[in-house]
Amino acid sequence: MLGSSNSYRLFFVGFLACSLVGCGGEGVPERNADTGGVRNKRDSSLQGGIGGSKQETGSLFGPGGLFGSKPDKGTSSDTGIAVNAYLWRASLDTINFIPLASADPFGGVIITDWYTPVETPNERMKVQVTILDRELRADGVRVSVFKQSQSPKAGGWIDDQVDPHTNTDIENAILTRARQLRIAQGGK
Repeated sequence: MLGSSNSYRLFFVGFLACSLVGCGGEGVPERNADTGGVRNKRDSSLQGGIGGSKQETGSLFGPGGLFGSKPDKGTSSDTGIAVNAYLWRASLDTINFIPLASADPFGGVIITDWYTPVETPNERMKVQVTILDRELRADGVRVSVFKQSQSPKAGGWIDDQVDPHTNTDIENAILTRARQLRIAQGGK
């Protein structure tokens, strides 16, 4: 019985030692050049955060910490959407009459909910817009339209053919609106 208690204690001490080594050797003394005093590396890795609170800049298991919340030092620190802003705004403006199911500005994907036009109550459509580039280019946007018709026999919805020009027409409308937005903001 006494041996198992010691093995647990030994395991805990080993785990603690590995944890400290994995966290960058916190607690190792270093000289402070300004004051000549000794302080821990952990103290030197603290920086002022929001409201003057202290935040640790070190990392656990690589850049960004355990959950990857901080970007790599070599990566860009750009914030905002990861796709062309004109194409994104133009896409939202063009399909604004259809309720959105999801919009991901970082992935560049907009998916609408099913929409039933008033003039054709037996048909419904769904649109997916994918923005492919950060540049405003003609091939930077792709539209997929899905259409369903109500089955007279079963009463449910069945997939239906979409006119191939519909996708292209919506893409062209998005590109035209993006060009208008760019001109309105003084872009080239």
